[in-house]
Amino acid sequence: MSSLRVALCQVNPHVGDLDGNVARILDQLDRAEAAGADVALFPELAITGYPPEDLLLKPGFVRDGLERLDRVAAATRGRRCVAVVGYAAVERDLFNAAAVCADGAVVGTYHKRHLPNYAVFDERRYFVPGRAPSTLFRIGGTTVGVAICEDVWNPAGPIAEQAAGGAELVLVLNASPYFVGRIEERDRMLRTRAVDSAVAIAYVNQVGGQDELVFDGGSTVIDATGEVVARAPQFEEVQQVVDVPVGPVWRNRLLSSREDLPTASLPVVSLPHKATTTAPVPTTPAPRLGRLAEIYAALVLGTRDYARKNGFTDVVLGLSGGLDSALVAAIAADAVGPERVHAVALPTRYSSDESSTDAKVVAGNLGIDFRTIPVEPAFGATLDMLAPSFAGLEPDVTEENLQGRIRANVMMALANKFPGWLVLICGNKSELAVGYTTVYGIDMAGGFAVLKDLTKTTVGALARHRNEVAGHDLIPEAILTKPPSAELRPGQVDTDSLPPYPELDPIVVAYVEQDATAEDLIAAGHPEDLVRRITRLIDVAEWKRRQAPVGVRVTAKAFGKDRRMPITNGYRW
Repeated sequence: MSSLRVALCQVNPHVGDLDGNVARILDQLDRAEAAGADVALFPELAITGYPPEDLLLKPGFVRDGLERLDRVAAATRGRRCVAVVGYAAVERDLFNAAAVCADGAVVGTYHKRHLPNYAVFDERRYFVPGRAPSTLFRIGGTTVGVAICEDVWNPAGPIAEQAAGGAELVLVLNASPYFVGRIEERDRMLRTRAVDSAVAIAYVNQVGGQDELVFDGGSTVIDATGEVVARAPQFEEVQQVVDVPVGPVWRNRLLSSREDLPTASLPVVSLPHKATTTAPVPTTPAPRLGRLAEIYAALVLGTRDYARKNGFTDVVLGLSGGLDSALVAAIAADAVGPERVHAVALPTRYSSDESSTDAKVVAGNLGIDFRTIPVEPAFGATLDMLAPSFAGLEPDVTEENLQGRIRANVMMALANKFPGWLVLICGNKSELAVGYTTVYGIDMAGGFAVLKDLTKTTVGALARHRNEVAGHDLIPEAILTKPPSAELRPGQVDTDSLPPYPELDPIVVAYVEQDATAEDLIAAGHPEDLVRRITRLIDVAEWKRRQAPVGVRVTAKAFGKDRRMPITNGYRW
């Protein structure tokens, strides 16, 4: 049994920062060379960052990316290590491509064949599917194939073709976004693909946040029997060096026991390689995170990268003493450091003393800046200003919404006055779904929506998870147990307007994330009057959601790129 040493370069690229991405690639290449790696494997579109979206429609951007690829290829001159890097290729058409770089040049390319065009993906807007048969590469005595992300999900795709042509190992470049359950799906698929084709797979995945997307890393090596040889940590930028077990003896043994495995003839390019003797690298697959730990890590990374990559140094949020803002404050402190988090209490006549106390306790527990800016003077003055126009009319939601909009105005003023401050909003998916938000108010107006893809019940579970990690009540039990309230009128609680969240959230999840119809929900046992009311609220709130900032995607269908419903819509189902 032989092996090929592969450095899985699980990098965090910055979309559009071509020079920064190349610097990161070259640093990883140096480290891979020092570790005696035969191959340094980088993610999909590592030079441009993924997804570059309509930057790909700019010829200058694509041209600049090709020039940066030349720099990467030139850096392989005189090295043992081959670099396999994702980039955007132009050959009349535009391709999502991988370049195999050795001895100072691009010695081979691969064009992605299966272009995802669903959920958050719209690659057919930019790229043409690859058409040419695969080329294999001989590196240090091992025959290697190359594929890109969606290609590996197709059972009849290039993995099967390359294995049939003699590949002992397939290198797969990926930019696979995180959502709950995706990692389990990937593991099952990779094991199946390896066993079905009797080939080892080295799967490198991008890590980091890009707008609403978060990439979890978790790069994995699977041997030809479907066993996990190595797995990189999730949500961390790392280089994982792995001695991947390969060899004709192993493959021939599998071929002899599997009459169903096809064979084919593919061209093979032999790459220059400097043989060295190195001690085996011990590898232990990194432990998988639990569901809540995964979600929390995704929220922290997504918030950190949105701030960092867009040039923000600090974050500011309204800290009300409620559950949502307490969790956002904890995530923010973990993302950018407590010294860069500014929490603001914004009381009016309806704010309770209990909420003020709870907010101070959270800020003290987290070690973040806390200040109080009463907005009652502005609220009172606005009511006086509007009194002639509102004469004879009873107070209603109008007066409630005024408070949220005044608070948003204060938050944006702070962000304007202190350059580098990013306003975080605290609205959750349950509220956004049914429109229990104030458009242009503090729960919708800001720069980044941390909890945008979390139901209220998940918010509560994550807050308890964070307390468990801390080993004490970082978020006080009083906040976790008191009835949710916007405190915009005397004695207000959320259940004045909505069903309890344990009843609401399953309807939201089924209707939004699973595309269930009202009839499906009624058949599942939900009360018909409640289903009709909630689905109607979800439908008519689309106009509000379009005006909310981006936020971290952690489910299979989030509001935003995932779910593109028309605002003007007469259909009800």
